[in-house]
Amino acid sequence: MSITLPLRGVSCVAELLEQDAPRTCEAVWEALPQGDAVQHAKYARNEVYTMVPRFAEVEPGLENPTVTPIPGDVVYFSFDGGMLDRAFKEDKGIGHLPGVIDLALFYGRNNLLLNGDVGWVPGNVFATVVENLPAMAKACDDVWRSGSVGERLVYERLDR
Repeated sequence: MSITLPLRGVSCVAELLEQDAPRTCEAVWEALPQGDAVQHAKYARNEVYTMVPRFAEVEPGLENPTVTPIPGDVVYFSFDGGMLDRAFKEDKGIGHLPGVIDLALFYGRNNLLLNGDVGWVPGNVFATVVENLPAMAKACDDVWRSGSVGERLVYERLDR
């Protein structure tokens, strides 16, 4: 699949990890394309993500989990409505949803998925970037430094 920051004109290619996370890969693949406003993590460090409405008929559950993603990991998180605070949900325009899917790309080292309010937040590593990570990492860092306003994070199918 491709992962794109359209405003910055940068894409990378990620390979699905179908042997390690088959349920998650299937759910995401069947739901592509996906994307919305890009956000940059505050605490997890080198992460950009987008939140979209739930799309799987049956949530895949935990598979190939991590709390220490490495550069190039593409991670799926499913958050129930009660997991996210009201102000965050209102800011992101997702307050009306019973839950959301967070599709995240980790572009640098030393990430830790620890939330001060709820503890460890494991996610499913379902893909890994195999092309153009350095350029994507530079663009992701620019989201952190210059801001995310107007930018989207888009996940799309490439031929399998």
